[in-house]
Amino acid sequence: MAKPDRLARLDAQREDLETDYRATLIAALEKTAAGSLGLFNRTTDRRVRAAIAPTIDALTEMGGDIAAMRDRLMMEPFALHRDFFAARGPVSASAVGEQKEARLWLDRLKA
Repeated sequence: MAKPDRLARLDAQREDLETDYRATLIAALEKTAAGSLGLFNRTTDRRVRAAIAPTIDALTEMGGDIAAMRDRLMMEPFALHRDFFAARGPVSASAVGEQKEARLWLDRLKA
């Protein structure tokens, strides 16, 4: 198989994986907007962290795979993954809660 064909196949795989990443993130955001906490990692409750861990692990793995594909294709980093993980973690006391943050992310992704 010629190199252009391999790169085209890799690009198609990247697009499919980015679609899966987006769908996984939207499902998690919808669950968070409905009241489940932990997606934005703003709680110290181990049970909450354990409940969301499979989703975070899946997003991390997909994000790493996408990054490797984009690097091989000489594309810019996957902004959705970078931005989402940058939004996780401790925030100031005046920051919006996880439910509202999830709704804002959903509005942004569905726009």
